[in-house]
Amino acid sequence: MSNFPAILTDEKIKESNVDFRNALFSLDKKVIDKDNFVHLTKIYSGTKQLDIRNKILRLLYYFEFPELENFFNNAYKKERYLDMKIYALRGLSKFISEKEIEKLLQKFNQTLSKRQQSTPYNYQEYELLRGQNSLPYLVEKYNYNCFKETLHQVNEQYNAMPEAFKGHFMIDKNGEFISLRTPEESSIMIKDFFNKQ
Repeated sequence: MSNFPAILTDEKIKESNVDFRNALFSLDKKVIDKDNFVHLTKIYSGTKQLDIRNKILRLLYYFEFPELENFFNNAYKKERYLDMKIYALRGLSKFISEKEIEKLLQKFNQTLSKRQQSTPYNYQEYELLRGQNSLPYLVEKYNYNCFKETLHQVNEQYNAMPEAFKGHFMIDKNGEFISLRTPEESSIMIKDFFNKQ
């Protein structure tokens, strides 16, 4: 019997409930199985909360239950943030061919390139895409050219930013946030940059 938290199976519980959030954000992927993962897909489909959707994508992208193909496909279409699209694609890649992935990434790369114009200092999104659980993971696991090209584009756009926006944090292979500077240091660097403009 898995120790899947009962609170996550109760559809009457509000997602703002502290116990619900604690249960979800401390959930270990080891307790997820073919019988209980559907509770997570239901929560994902029913929430507008970005952090909850993000957490569920990062919990489920380890699994290959056949029903997840449809889930990840829909998540890929639904998500607007590029890092969350990549988390959905990490799950979807277990089910679809390199050709199909390549097609999805062509559009993704166009959006990515527009980001450089619309939000030139969007270092958070670049760091998430460069995270060890994101594009580098996909390149290492599949070795597909389309993943390599997308990662190359991310790195090029990242490197084109002023130094003030680089090296503030990184994401480890478990998708955890690691600060490389204190919030104060980051804030001062970025303020200085804008003051000099």
